[in-house]
Amino acid sequence: MTDPDFVTMESLMQALPDVLAAPRTATPVLQLCFRPGFNQRSFPERLTLTRDAGVPGERFTTAPWLKGPDGRGDPRIQVSILPRRVMDLVWRDRIATPHPGDTIIADLETSEANLPAGTLLGIGSAVIRVSDVFNDGCVKWKARYGKDAKDWITAPGHPPLRLRGILCSVEQDGVIACGDLIHKLD
Repeated sequence: MTDPDFVTMESLMQALPDVLAAPRTATPVLQLCFRPGFNQRSFPERLTLTRDAGVPGERFTTAPWLKGPDGRGDPRIQVSILPRRVMDLVWRDRIATPHPGDTIIADLETSEANLPAGTLLGIGSAVIRVSDVFNDGCVKWKARYGKDAKDWITAPGHPPLRLRGILCSVEQDGVIACGDLIHKLD
């Protein structure tokens, strides 16, 4: 039996054309999320991004899930962008279930075809680079949004679609704000 709070694979597959029809560039930041610790979130109107710390004060600097050879957080995971259409599909119980925690929510098509690794994105006064690290949806994604939501991301043919969104490094320090347009710079 399927949990009624979880989206079904059938619904996810039916929604795929709409998810892939999202704007490919020049789309606004709809929401920003700041994560100072595990399961902690606030939703500021602005965030500072730096090459050294990603989002200063976030848990990336103290407890990153991916580390480089020096033991510090791998810069390729400093910032995450989740497509709004995916968030709206999977995050059904917005009272009891935590927000996904991605730095940026935007109505953006995040496939490899649209945003290959290395693509530079300008947002506000910051510049970020699309990472080659695949965001496959962690164990928490499955627990919060269901097995089908996790399996959809990694289903045959789906990894290049990057349905869980993209991970990025900060290439130029700056400030981003809700409403700022995300532009491809390449």
